[in-house]
Amino acid sequence: MIMRFMKKVPAGLMVVPLILGCLVNTLFPEALKIGGITTALFSKAGSATALGMLLFCMGTKLQLKEMPVVLKRGGLLLFSKFAIGAALGILVGKFCGPAGFLGLSSLAIICAVTNSNGSIFFALMTEYGDEKDCACMPILAINDGPFLTLVALGCSGLANIPVKALVAAIIPILAGMILGNIDKEFKNFFGAASNALIPFNGFSLGAGISLIDVIKGGPSGVLLAFLTIFVGGIFIVLCDKYIGRRPGYAGWAVATTAGNAVAVPAVIATADVALQPLVASATVQVAASTVLSAIIVPFIVGWWAKKYGCPQFPLEKTEKAS
Repeated sequence: MIMRFMKKVPAGLMVVPLILGCLVNTLFPEALKIGGITTALFSKAGSATALGMLLFCMGTKLQLKEMPVVLKRGGLLLFSKFAIGAALGILVGKFCGPAGFLGLSSLAIICAVTNSNGSIFFALMTEYGDEKDCACMPILAINDGPFLTLVALGCSGLANIPVKALVAAIIPILAGMILGNIDKEFKNFFGAASNALIPFNGFSLGAGISLIDVIKGGPSGVLLAFLTIFVGGIFIVLCDKYIGRRPGYAGWAVATTAGNAVAVPAVIATADVALQPLVASATVQVAASTVLSAIIVPFIVGWWAKKYGCPQFPLEKTEKAS
């Protein structure tokens, strides 16, 4: 009964545990700090391990000959996500000044719109996409943090490209891919395990999110989530469809704000102290966008994938209307 319900919810294996983790962290924040195996498995601290295992298992299903396609798809999603976030933030900064638009500064906009939630993307691609879609996640890891935000704000000279972090994101999928290409039995064994790991990743990710952040963000936080999901999402989907020649479900899947983006305003302010007064408001607004986009985007992707097609729900061929 529970599994049946989860399968009815778009990306339910990820979203339902994520919401449960979010509720536990909001109502009983100390419950998962008991320590030991419980904290390691169910708290935010366990999300990196669960995600690494997911990437490894998925990597075993990826063939070496598919890498050019992966780079093309992931590169387009990364560039379009960055382009729309940078454009929105720069326009607001230029025409509205430091105060921003309706309480949203360019700092908050760029931090939220350019950073995507890799765990949500991976779970959605597991349910609706194919192995090549899933393998785009390490490429998208480039936008997870302050680097592209600094570039968009014109401070790239102060940033260091997190090469070590990027390599660390690639190693699990690369190791799985090598072993899966060498031995098909390895591929069949570990490839089948990826779906079982998704709920653990979802709950641990939710355990790092609090609904209180949505309240603190206020109307401006909701507006930021709207910009991230719909303004940013529509642009990315158009790029995905008309440049990438893809159905668009992957474009919607990156219309989220990464959990790590909450810390980015403070990091940016260390590079440019003039932005320090904006940090407090930008932080809660970005947090609100993180929570709302994590909940809303999977439903959009599920609806879009079934209506316009995806590898798991291919459109039936219909005769042309006479």
